[in-house]
Amino acid sequence: MFPGPLGLSLAGKALEDGTWALETFDIRSFATDKHRSVDDTPAGGGAGMVMRADIAALAIDAGRADAAPGTPTLYLSPRGAPLTQARAHELAEGPGVVLLCGRFEGVDERVLAARGVEEISIGDYVLSGGELAAQVLIDACVRLLPGVAGNEVSLAEESFASGLLEYPHYTRPREWEGRAIPEVLLSGDHEKIAKWRRDQAEAITKARRPDLWERYGKPKS
Repeated sequence: MFPGPLGLSLAGKALEDGTWALETFDIRSFATDKHRSVDDTPAGGGAGMVMRADIAALAIDAGRADAAPGTPTLYLSPRGAPLTQARAHELAEGPGVVLLCGRFEGVDERVLAARGVEEISIGDYVLSGGELAAQVLIDACVRLLPGVAGNEVSLAEESFASGLLEYPHYTRPREWEGRAIPEVLLSGDHEKIAKWRRDQAEAITKARRPDLWERYGKPKS
């Protein structure tokens, strides 16, 4: 599953250029029986299977073996703290990351505690495995590396950089299906344009993500 989409577009070019690196570990290669088992039935009963602590620990230790000191180990889980743009910046500026991709019903809790694994979520929904979530996290970080996106000004102005959702964007043609580009964007008055964009971003954030508005955008009294 890797590099998958990470081998294409900006992330793919940066991977090819050596701006970032990816090493994958097949958890089944750490199995200790002839069937290459990595899971077992949940203690206490219930549906599904749980990834074994001993097997997951071997895989985590292998991933950490060549990692720089201070490299965090993250487990992709809807139970974790939400992945935010601020956290993506923090990870992009760090030494790297070791990612554990879950399968089945999850991972034995003991290995998360024993290895100091942090849980992180890309959203309140369930996927078949953690691989797609890991790719989302990696892409969010890789595009922030110097030279990858190619336009630091754009990165600084994009959604979440200010805690607000993005303002609407327009380009040619000037009119399309009876819908015109707002006149302020054609005025050439950069001060008015900046104010219009800020007002639009605030209005959209308040309407669609009041949680973000309360946390970042709302003026402090």
